[in-house]
Amino acid sequence: MCLKIDEVLVSLLLIGIAAWGIGFGLISSLRVVGVVIAVGIFLFLIALVGLIGAVKHHQVLLFFYMIILLLVFVVQFSVSCACLALNEEQQGQLLEVGWNNTASARNDIQRNLNCCGFRTYNPNDTCLASCVKSSHPCSLCAPIIGKYAGEVLRFVGGIGLFFSFTEILGVWLTYRYRNQKDPRANPSAFL
Repeated sequence: MCLKIDEVLVSLLLIGIAAWGIGFGLISSLRVVGVVIAVGIFLFLIALVGLIGAVKHHQVLLFFYMIILLLVFVVQFSVSCACLALNEEQQGQLLEVGWNNTASARNDIQRNLNCCGFRTYNPNDTCLASCVKSSHPCSLCAPIIGKYAGEVLRFVGGIGLFFSFTEILGVWLTYRYRNQKDPRANPSAFL
C-alpha cells in the first residue's frame, strides 16, 4: 500500500510541475503541458485502483492494477534506458527534429535561453530573445540546449530507472498478496 501512495505522490508531482511551468511562463505549449497532465492523471487513477483493491481485498482490481503496472514498468524502463544510452550526436539529431517540428516551444526556448536559431540564424526569422532588441550578438541555441539536454536526460533516465524498479516491486507485492484472505472477512463464509 505504501508503493501505491508513492504513485499518487508522483502523479500529483507531475501535475504540479506542469502547472508550475505554465504559471511562471516557462512553457506556453499547451500540447506539452497537456501530455504531462494526462500522464499524471493516468498514474493517479492507476494508483487509486491499486489503493481501492488493496483496501477492499478485491482480487480483480488488484489483477488489473498488476497488469497495468507491469506495462507501465516496461514502458518506463525502456524510456529510461533510452535516455541513458543516447550519445551527443543522437541527442543533437533528436533536438533538431523537435526544434523543426514545434514553433511554440522554439519561441519559449529562444526567449528563456536568450538565443536565436538552432544551428544557423536568419535575421529575417522571428526571434523573441532579448539579444535581438539589443546590439549584442545572439548565440545559437544548439550548443546551449545540448548542454542542458545531456544533464536532463541523465537525470530523467536515472529517476525513471529508480521508479521503474519500485514499480516492479509493486507488481511483485501485488502478485504475492493478491490471493490472501481478507482478515476482516467472516471465516465461516464459503467465499
